[in-house]
Amino acid sequence: MLAETEQTAATRSASPWWKGAAIYQIYPRSFADSNGDGIGDLRGVTGKLDYVRSLGVDAIWLSPFFVSPMRDFGYDVADYCGVDPVFGTLGDFDALAERAHALGLKVIIDQVYSHSSDQHAWFQESRSSRNNAKANWYVWADAKSDGSPPNNWQSVFGGPAWTWDARRGQYYLHNFLRDQPDLNVHERAVQDALLGVARFWLERGVDGFRIDAINFAMHDPSLRDNPPAPPGGKRSRPFDFQQHLYNQSHPDIVKFLERLRAVTDGYGDRFTLAEVGGDHALNEMQDFTAADARLNSAYGFDFLYAERLTPSLVAKVAKEWPEEAGWPSWAFENHDAPRAISRWVDKAHREAFARTKMLLLSALRGSIILYQGEELGLPQVDVPFDRLQDPEAIANWPHTLSRDGARTPMPWSSADPNLGFSASEPWLPIGASHATLAVDLQECASDSMLGFTRECMALRNRLPALRQGSMEILEAGEALLVFDRAAEGQRLRCAFNLSGGDARFSLKGRELIRAGHVDAASLGPYAAVIEEIG
Repeated sequence: MLAETEQTAATRSASPWWKGAAIYQIYPRSFADSNGDGIGDLRGVTGKLDYVRSLGVDAIWLSPFFVSPMRDFGYDVADYCGVDPVFGTLGDFDALAERAHALGLKVIIDQVYSHSSDQHAWFQESRSSRNNAKANWYVWADAKSDGSPPNNWQSVFGGPAWTWDARRGQYYLHNFLRDQPDLNVHERAVQDALLGVARFWLERGVDGFRIDAINFAMHDPSLRDNPPAPPGGKRSRPFDFQQHLYNQSHPDIVKFLERLRAVTDGYGDRFTLAEVGGDHALNEMQDFTAADARLNSAYGFDFLYAERLTPSLVAKVAKEWPEEAGWPSWAFENHDAPRAISRWVDKAHREAFARTKMLLLSALRGSIILYQGEELGLPQVDVPFDRLQDPEAIANWPHTLSRDGARTPMPWSSADPNLGFSASEPWLPIGASHATLAVDLQECASDSMLGFTRECMALRNRLPALRQGSMEILEAGEALLVFDRAAEGQRLRCAFNLSGGDARFSLKGRELIRAGHVDAASLGPYAAVIEEIG
């Protein structure tokens, strides 16, 4: 790795650790299986933390490992303060956190505050009657006079966002699966309980939270109908036919986030990151991170659901996040989106594009998130219908791309059964094309994608201009993207050819890193270069 200068080290020590950090997302179910049951677990993660640290990242983000019936694989939480036995125990989590901290890695965990599992004790009590202590902890409403749901709201996963519950004689709201009833976060007691969950994990030493679907945490109490969406656009679910004005995004969400921030600030240098999707994501992300009393950062789906990676897209998101707008975070891949190199480029150019994509991610202003296997250049796996686990993909087959294809097991060893992930058949099939991209093979190759990822992270760690500097877009044409990053008297020119043909570009400074073919006058197909110009 490139050495860190004294100036860079001083800059980093004066700033919050998360500002400009590289965060490695781990989907525990598919990362490493320590007990041979075909499902990844916390001990498996702990055993691979040396590998994660070698990438040059600052933190890990663990997707849910809480007690859950796994209808949505952990995002339906039945006990916010317990580890599901399939992943291990609280002691296993403590050991993981201790090892991560010993390696200099921060630990971020998911918090799911908009909904719980219908198996959670809170919901079981809430549904038992209309006058129990938790009767208002979830969103309940009477049927219309004809017995139909209270309004026209539709769930993300398909069908009405309301399910009838005979025990209470009312409907309950669920913006996602019927197994995921929405918490009534308008209720102060619910907020207090969720803040208690946050304190539980902060006391165990976690360094931050990624807050799932937070713009769904509060609804319009008047239960007004959503208006229809304008004509046009892709519509594969009933959810897509509406403007989501009333089932989400209530303005009081920020008041709860301010309470959460007050809690996390009480534990020192902690990090709070919002996940925000939807038609008004930009305004909400900036609202949720405004001033210094709300969340530290937010990320949306600008890249995650984009059909192509274009210079104009990068220029657009950079323009939307000027320095006065707060601190963004960026991800090209995660557990909810198909692998980027399968979305954004043809098979012939995958290897070249994977490197340019990684260099671009490392050069963006903000904090960045790498998803497990992204450092290997893994493509999406085509999971057959009879092996699907993803409830959204099953419900909307074949029009919704399966999230399972990005959740398949991590390939550790090319020659071992199940590519070293588990001694038993994994919960999702191994990607046939992943064997040649396994960690052990790339560790031994001097020019591997894994090695290049480490170079990118080392460069970002070494240069204040990349980690925390300003960003100025100079060109965003059909093929060529050029921008400058600057800090502490240093200016870097970053150029990316996001096309399959050559692009004219003149080198002007001292080259620091390149991907693909670069000469004095042009960048080859999906090539990139970063040079120091001042």
